[in-house]
Amino acid sequence: NNGDEGTSYELLLRSVNRNGEIELPSTFIPAAERYSMMASIDRWVIRTALRAYAQSFDKQQRAQIAINLSGNSLTDDGLLKFIRDEINYTEIPPDRLCFEITEMTAISNLAQAKQFILSLKDVGCCFALDDFGSGLSSFTYLKNLPVDYLKIDGSFVLDMANDRIGHAMVAAINQVGHIMGIKTIAECVETTQVIEQLRELNVDYVQGYAIARPMPMENLGKEYLNVSK
Repeated sequence: NNGDEGTSYELLLRSVNRNGEIELPSTFIPAAERYSMMASIDRWVIRTALRAYAQSFDKQQRAQIAINLSGNSLTDDGLLKFIRDEINYTEIPPDRLCFEITEMTAISNLAQAKQFILSLKDVGCCFALDDFGSGLSSFTYLKNLPVDYLKIDGSFVLDMANDRIGHAMVAAINQVGHIMGIKTIAECVETTQVIEQLRELNVDYVQGYAIARPMPMENLGKEYLNVSK
């Protein structure tokens, strides 16, 4: 989106191995979970993201960044204070920050997820439910989760131009989200044809290669100025 609310970016985590090759989270996150390192990683991601944001954007720019959190975050008693402290240190307006957890994580820890979301919203941050529609009873649980955004699972979006069921699922999630006052984000948007169909459905935001390719965070400030002109 590039309207009155400014441009939004999702931050992606990558690792560089000994050979200098970039590795995806699916390669290193399972090991981090096995050795109970996710609390440290969540904190490193938040601190790095906020400080990079403070260097890339000034306070007049309405760019928003989305930061993915692990399931561990929902039961991490000290994380909320850590987020508050980092916001105070960097002086970033809290509404520029959107935190994400996956739908399956939220469903597995419904009470904790609800309390965590409410606590972050009290700070002034936004919250998104990622990969929505992947669960078996998505709409049932949604009533109990006070999120700002629904990220429609990319498996429905990717080929919705040729898949009637995918198109119908996107339309249904978008309609229910809007009825509940929740804004919608379509993931995995890779063609202009899909963009047009999402526009016809009045989906609020689109994300994917048809919009932009991933880039180093230090380039985001320049990218924001180009998009905002």
